[in-house]
Amino acid sequence: MTGAGLIGSEQAPADRFDLALVDLDGVAYRGHLPIPWAAESILEARGRGLHVVFVTNNASREPQTVADQLAALGMPTPPGDVLTAAQAAAGLLATRLSPWARVLVVGSDALRTAVREAGFVVVDSADDHPAAVAQGYGPQVGWPQLAEAAYAVAGGAWFVASNLDLSLPTERGFAPGNGALVGAVRAATGVVPDSAGKPEPGMYRLAVQRAGASAPLVVGDRLDTDLAGARAADYPGLHVLTGVSSARDDVLAAPGMRPHLIGADLRALLVPHPCPQPAAEGWWACRGAAARVNEGTLELSAAPDDEPEGRLDLVRASCAAAWAAADDGLPLDPSAVPELSVE
Repeated sequence: MTGAGLIGSEQAPADRFDLALVDLDGVAYRGHLPIPWAAESILEARGRGLHVVFVTNNASREPQTVADQLAALGMPTPPGDVLTAAQAAAGLLATRLSPWARVLVVGSDALRTAVREAGFVVVDSADDHPAAVAQGYGPQVGWPQLAEAAYAVAGGAWFVASNLDLSLPTERGFAPGNGALVGAVRAATGVVPDSAGKPEPGMYRLAVQRAGASAPLVVGDRLDTDLAGARAADYPGLHVLTGVSSARDDVLAAPGMRPHLIGADLRALLVPHPCPQPAAEGWWACRGAAARVNEGTLELSAAPDDEPEGRLDLVRASCAAAWAAADDGLPLDPSAVPELSVE
């Protein structure tokens, strides 16, 4: 639905789209801590008529548990408006397996529940001859479970991963994610799993289908999962700078990971987004900010004030300039791209 660049929006996204597919970790909260302005922004967006569905690659918790946490953080949400990677994995299994097929589940109780609710029989051993292995993150996963998965996959079971995120954000930093654990089974068997989670588009499409939406917007903090998934699904994506990927990452993003809109936090749902425009001598301008790529270097020009919106406009202009250069085959030295903080 869009090209490879920023699209801008004369309307606030909450007024333009009918569904927001919002990531959790790094967008709505960080671990068990709230992210500033998240709750207020979600409530205001809903008040304008925007349906919000939280879509997470985390397969370790039940939708009700997630809904309870959101409610405690000021974002009351019915469990039906939470879509987890565990549910997505169960949905993927249903595309190939017959009802009552045996599935060896490696992961949390939430994944086991999702697989059972999809009509399959959960088993724990490769000796049960499962038709598939479903692997998702669970803090209790260890060598015995990984070994059973490897035996089953080596024996011909279909290998399905809830997601392939290598890292998991926590209050203490980044811990190994499901992708790191899946890597152990892959290394033992040589089999690459099919992934149900982001950046694969199926999870977003399932959420849109359930909601009956016609104009969805993806909102996330990671370019390699949230925004890559938006591009894969052909939905517009809003990158909020409260989590993993930075504004500098935006500037250097490959086409398949580029956001369509950029905001500092979830307040970006409530305001219009200017679109950078080409100007003379290779410059790209966004209100009082401008940028261009000249002989492999990103050159910046900004208005004298240092307001957050002005810094965000500089990010937008920088993305437009860098992406245009990349698409034209012109080099850009990554070391010449600053961090571009919007705080």
